[in-house]
Amino acid sequence: MKTFFILAALLCVALLMGCIPSLHPLYTAEDLIFSPGLVGRWSEDDSKETWEFSKQGEKEYRLVYTDDKGRPGTFVVHLLRIKGKMFLDLFPSEPDLKENAFYQFHLLPAHSFMYVKQIKPTLQMSIPEADWLKKLIAATPDAIRHEEIEDRIVLTASTKELQAFFLKHLETKDAFGELCNMKRRQAPEPKKAAATGGE
Repeated sequence: MKTFFILAALLCVALLMGCIPSLHPLYTAEDLIFSPGLVGRWSEDDSKETWEFSKQGEKEYRLVYTDDKGRPGTFVVHLLRIKGKMFLDLFPSEPDLKENAFYQFHLLPAHSFMYVKQIKPTLQMSIPEADWLKKLIAATPDAIRHEEIEDRIVLTASTKELQAFFLKHLETKDAFGELCNMKRRQAPEPKKAAATGGE
């Protein structure tokens, strides 16, 4: 069972190395917002990684993150605001696995979070630092509810506890990584079919 849980936690971090998996979301229904400005394809200068957000529900996005090797991963994403600060909650979409249903039943996807400083004119986000959290928990084990699995911290705190924790440490040194600074990229124009006689 431990092996299955480790595999499950890795579903979250396979694409965003260094993120902190959580069993519970960062949002309640009252916290959710929708910003049309987030929709689009984003990337940093000189980077092959892309983040493509599309509207999926009233207050929900679909994110296709593509790494520098062209490998995609799809997430269900919610944008939320708590006490004036914006965050993203990412949850992996159901993967297209070839394993049977019994095996897939044992995989438990996890939430991960990102701080959103701004959406316009550039998208600036940062990820909570796993190394910082390990050091904090080593010094203060009751800083936030968690489990340690194979040297990885998995948060088990409630949504309200998570919100209070990340708001408290938003300005704490090393708690969040450097802000990425992504620009909106225009999708290539579809090629027009050559005109034929009579059309």
